[in-house]
Amino acid sequence: MRADGGGVKFARLRRSALAPRGLRGDNGPWAGRVRVRDGFEDAEVGRGRLVYPFAEGPKLGEAVDIAPGVKWMRMPLGGSLAYINVWALKDGDGWAIVDTGMQTAPTTDAWRQVFAKVLNGAPVTRVFVTHMHPDHIGMAGWITRKFDCRLWITRLEYMMCRMLAADTGREAPDEGLRFYRSAGWSQDAIDTYTARFGGFGKSMHALPDSFRRLVDGEEIAIGDQVWRVVVGSGHSPEHACLYCPALKLMISGDQVLPRITSNVSVFPTEPDGDPLRDWLTSLAAIKPRVPDDVLVLPAHNDPFHGLHLRIDHLIGGHERSLARLEKLIAEPKRAVDVFSVLFKRTINNDVLSMATGESLAHLNCLMHRGRAVREADADGVDWYRATPAA
Repeated sequence: MRADGGGVKFARLRRSALAPRGLRGDNGPWAGRVRVRDGFEDAEVGRGRLVYPFAEGPKLGEAVDIAPGVKWMRMPLGGSLAYINVWALKDGDGWAIVDTGMQTAPTTDAWRQVFAKVLNGAPVTRVFVTHMHPDHIGMAGWITRKFDCRLWITRLEYMMCRMLAADTGREAPDEGLRFYRSAGWSQDAIDTYTARFGGFGKSMHALPDSFRRLVDGEEIAIGDQVWRVVVGSGHSPEHACLYCPALKLMISGDQVLPRITSNVSVFPTEPDGDPLRDWLTSLAAIKPRVPDDVLVLPAHNDPFHGLHLRIDHLIGGHERSLARLEKLIAEPKRAVDVFSVLFKRTINNDVLSMATGESLAHLNCLMHRGRAVREADADGVDWYRATPAA
């Protein structure tokens, strides 16, 4: 049983604003349609050297050709991001699809236009999903059934998605209530969490009952090209990127985004986890495996050049956040007390669960590094304190 909502992209650190977007983090994104942004607009990106080769992206129901046999489409999300990028790869007489969008009527309409006008009636041969969040996997069940084709996904993403979907409609578990009380939540916040719990599966079609497993380092022939699987973790348990050396392309999903960064959170199912360490480690591991001259095809924002620069900036941003946090907890603090050094705006109930999860990810990372300790008071609330430097 799942006591949390899985990872969801969200406005992260470095004192960034959270803007409404369309996601929520109570037992999975989109549980109640209150919308928050899935990342932060990064002020420092403009001072970097990322290059965006496309003047504009595709309109809904249309496509932009990225390379021979590679098409860029968009599916609607609404809110500040408005869309998710999805990709079509020529695969024999048909097309393989990478990521699918969220289950909504506008997304279904957009896909029908793509099938008719972009793919010209050619079949979908298989559906690749980078990870299990509903904006990526939401339409996978519908497309695989429509074309009688296979879902290709890593094992942990498939299993986690099935587990979260099974929580749909159930009551919030005691583990979740204890988890958020220990973080310092008020009773009003707990009541909101309880009311919103259990909506993950409402934003996705039922998954097929079998899948083709993607494995890190595996090379997969898709049409005339070979794509290599590059797995990361932290934002989700086993996120798959696809890298094509011949075309110098990397479909990055949410692992590397140019202007926003993905949520990295601790959840009630693994309260002592260290997903931020996983995130930082997997980001660093991409650099020796994927050269800097690739064109990155992200799930959000536009395709860009500058992979290694962006990875360095993402890692550096988290490290700076950890340093600020360590200074703050020179005096004991609860998880809900540290938002001021991690987020710009006031955190309300609509984004509280994601802000808490992200804050706990950083606190847990400091503890795993030996830089902080945690102590519970008589009411079961956890207090975090920095350890003296050696």
